[in-house]
Amino acid sequence: MKFDHWRYTVRGVLMEWLRRPEAAIEAYQGALRSLPTDVKALRSIAWLHAQRQRWDQAADGFRKALEVEPGHADTWFNLGFAQDKLGDRRAAGAAFSHATELDPRHDRAWYGLGLVHAHLGDHAAAAAALRHAADLQPMNGPAWLALGLAYHHSNDPDAVKRVVEHCATHDPQTARRLIQEANRADLAALLER
Repeated sequence: MKFDHWRYTVRGVLMEWLRRPEAAIEAYQGALRSLPTDVKALRSIAWLHAQRQRWDQAADGFRKALEVEPGHADTWFNLGFAQDKLGDRRAAGAAFSHATELDPRHDRAWYGLGLVHAHLGDHAAAAAALRHAADLQPMNGPAWLALGLAYHHSNDPDAVKRVVEHCATHDPQTARRLIQEANRADLAALLER
C-alpha cells in the first residue's frame, strides 16, 4: 500500500512540473485511494482545479483538506478565495476570517476579508481588516488603496488624508489614484512635498 501511495504522489508532482494538470489530478486521486487522509494530495488537487478556474471543484477540494487538517490557515484562505470567485461573499468572508484567527499575520486573508466587507457595504469593517493587511505589508499599494477607499466610504476624510500621506512617500501612483477615486483633489498638494 505504501509503495502505491508513494508512486502516485511522485507521479502527481512530476505531472505538475510538466504542466499536465489533468494527469497530476489523476495521480493525486490515485494517492488518495491508497491514503484517503493525504492532505497534501487533497490540497494539490484543489489547487490544480483553482489554477484551471474550476472554482466549485477547488472549493470542494479545500473543504475536504480542511476536514483532515482544520487548523491550516492557507487552506482557509484558499477556500475563501474560491468561494469569492463563486460569488459567495459571506462564505468567503467567514473563511478569510477563520484564516486570520489561525494566523493573525496572514496579510492576504486580511486583504480578502477587507474586500469582502467592502463589497458587502460594511466599510468600517473593511477598513479594520484592510488596516491589518496594510500594516503587515506596508509597501502593498493595492491594500493601501483599498484601505483609503474604505475610509472614504466610511466618511472618514482625515483617515483618507493619512493614507495619501503614507502613499505619497513611497508610492505616489497609488496616492494619485486614491485622490482621484475618492474625489479628493484637495489632497493633491501632499504629492508635491
